[in-house]
Amino acid sequence: LSPSTRATPRSETRAPRAPGGTSSVLRMRYEAEQAERAWSGRLCSLSVRLWTADHRAEPHRRRRRSPVDEPPPRLCCSESAASIRPAKMSDVNKTVQKWHASFRKGTDFDSWGQLVEAIDEYQILARQLQKEVQSTNSSDFTEEQKKTLGKIATCLEMRSASLQCTQSKEEFKLEELKKLETIIQNVLTYNKEFPFDVQPVPLRKILAPGEEENLELEEEEDAAAGAGSAEAFPPRAPGTLLPRLPSEPGMSLLTIKIEKIGLKDAGQCIDPYMTISVKDLNGVDLNPVQDTPVATRKEDTYIHFSVDVEIQRHVEKLPKGAAIFFEFKHYKPKKRFTSTKCFAFMEMDEIKPGPIVIELYKKPTDFKRKKLQLLTKKQLYLHLHQTLHKDS
Repeated sequence: LSPSTRATPRSETRAPRAPGGTSSVLRMRYEAEQAERAWSGRLCSLSVRLWTADHRAEPHRRRRRSPVDEPPPRLCCSESAASIRPAKMSDVNKTVQKWHASFRKGTDFDSWGQLVEAIDEYQILARQLQKEVQSTNSSDFTEEQKKTLGKIATCLEMRSASLQCTQSKEEFKLEELKKLETIIQNVLTYNKEFPFDVQPVPLRKILAPGEEENLELEEEEDAAAGAGSAEAFPPRAPGTLLPRLPSEPGMSLLTIKIEKIGLKDAGQCIDPYMTISVKDLNGVDLNPVQDTPVATRKEDTYIHFSVDVEIQRHVEKLPKGAAIFFEFKHYKPKKRFTSTKCFAFMEMDEIKPGPIVIELYKKPTDFKRKKLQLLTKKQLYLHLHQTLHKDS
């Protein structure tokens, strides 16, 4: 038959011949390659369609919701469940914990025989408690709790006094003081009777030096009115004098005997005492601050102390430019605070064995010694006697 008479062209009835021959292996490889190309084309077409649909939807997804459109956040738990979570420790609880730690530190020093450190810790804690008791702006503690804190402060001072005066008849023992640990630790919930028959230190506000500048006129008015008598007011707590430090070879320790101070209105001063501190040129404390007991004898224009003060650092270890300050303080009954009347200081080149007389200056106490004003032109001074102890 001629090609024109065939019903179906040859090319449509026979599969295309694989290149390079008609071997069955080559035909199978050729068919596999054709199938792979077909699948690749379909996958490419599908990827293009997906990318086009995603790109068209992109502007809608990029639009940011305004805060008004945002739904409220869903809570993971109910309000009642959130309320039972433990709250952060309050400032009051932190303060009580700090007091308790200081109390433990002091009693540990006491039991180990480190008396100087124990006295220092007791005095620091007592002052912190008294400051809280005297605070009128704080509502953290109730009046009953403040009374308890005041009694604890009194016991701390009594123990401190017992350590300083080993011959004291009214000794307050360490075992008794340790009974107060649970009280100070749980002062916010303590509602039992205080274990000792003591009274808080009388409420007396201690003013910072800068707060006393406007009290000159009031002080003169009090002096003119006589300001009452010392016997009409409860006695001040014992002093906070510290014992002498242990000696070291080649080092010197200084004992200063405060004999008397001369004042024109000496007889009208109530509960007078001295605060002794050692400061550097910037007015920073180098030693623990010490208070003398209240002076008991007044004579004409003099108040007699006759008390020894042990400087709590070896003389050779005092930095250049340091000074020893003596602040004379007394109680003002009308204003119910303790005020600094005047001050004096002794510099390092004045440390010499024997008597010394130093000038008195007007308040406020200038620990940097830059603006000094004499208290009076009269021959009234602070009388001291120095003793150097050197271990050769």
